[in-house]
Amino acid sequence: MIRLAVFDCDGTLVDSQANICVACERAFETAGLVPPPRAAIRRIVGLSLVEAMQILVPQGDEALHRTLATDYKAAFHAMRTSGELIEEPLFEGIADVLATLADDGWRLGVATGKSDRGLAHVLAAHGIADRFVTLQTADRHPSKPDPAMLFAAIREAGATPATTAMIGDTSYDMAMARAAGARAVGVTWGYHAVDELAEAGADVVAETVPALRHLVSAA
Repeated sequence: MIRLAVFDCDGTLVDSQANICVACERAFETAGLVPPPRAAIRRIVGLSLVEAMQILVPQGDEALHRTLATDYKAAFHAMRTSGELIEEPLFEGIADVLATLADDGWRLGVATGKSDRGLAHVLAAHGIADRFVTLQTADRHPSKPDPAMLFAAIREAGATPATTAMIGDTSYDMAMARAAGARAVGVTWGYHAVDELAEAGADVVAETVPALRHLVSAA
């Protein structure tokens, strides 16, 4: 039996809110719009960019949402090439959890709203890229909570939905897990509240990083 633990990235593995907020603000400024408050930006972390912009600017049309998504990508790329990106630290203890789960026989994966390039940069920066057997991003799949990226991760790892745990900090992750028939494991150190995770279908919620390994292993 192959057991698979699939992690969201932003808000679950790494604390990336600072860069996301700045890039989003710059995208809005480029479009001549007043940026949304950072609390609103943090709530859309995990979604693909067009879907995120639909939530941030519900009165906008498709062209505006796509323009904002493109401007966000450009802003993020400019921040990376200029050296402006703020370090996106791993949450304390995450590296140990990954190592322990791997030692326990779990295969590991990532399913994220990041781009392939963005995810590769983060994993390489923290020296954890070789931990994962499958990496699924917004470049190749519909936005969460559509289960496409989780189904792809399960298929690539040779697992089944019943032997898979999806770990994430947002309601989108929990809903995706439910839609795929996987176990939904929420975490509290990210960007959505515990009650939102529960309402979206979390089977369990880890309140600390050390507790995460035990909750995943109980799957």
